[in-house]
Amino acid sequence: MTELTREDVTAMILTAKRQAGLTWEGIAEAIGMSPVWTHSAAMGMNAMPQDKAEALATHLALPQQAVLVLQESPTKVWTQAVPTDPCIYRLYEIVGVYGPTIKALIHEKFGDGIMSAIDFDMQISRVQNPKGDRVKIEMSGKYLSYNAW
Repeated sequence: MTELTREDVTAMILTAKRQAGLTWEGIAEAIGMSPVWTHSAAMGMNAMPQDKAEALATHLALPQQAVLVLQESPTKVWTQAVPTDPCIYRLYEIVGVYGPTIKALIHEKFGDGIMSAIDFDMQISRVQNPKGDRVKIEMSGKYLSYNAW
């Protein structure tokens, strides 16, 4: 049997999702996790605990070997400096424009440090607005103080 790669498993997940007409919300609910985390892990950016990998594999009828791959620690590699996808590009634009402001306000409120992207959660919701619906992205990460050497 040929070893499955992370890319193979991601492709299997996307195919199973599409063929079954599922949503990330529905998949996340089935495995007991948030949609943001579920998608990120399915795309190879997070390792899944064994129980979540098994639940996903069962829900999407993935082979048992996929369970092992889903538990592997990822190597996160970005191949583009600035993405061309309009939705992702706009998020880069937000960080480019507001990144220094976010950093300054974090430092004012917490001190010299960062927001963790490991001890982190995020929610994405739709907010109805008469001028056009809005995308609401809420991020929450543990504050990590820089350590003086």
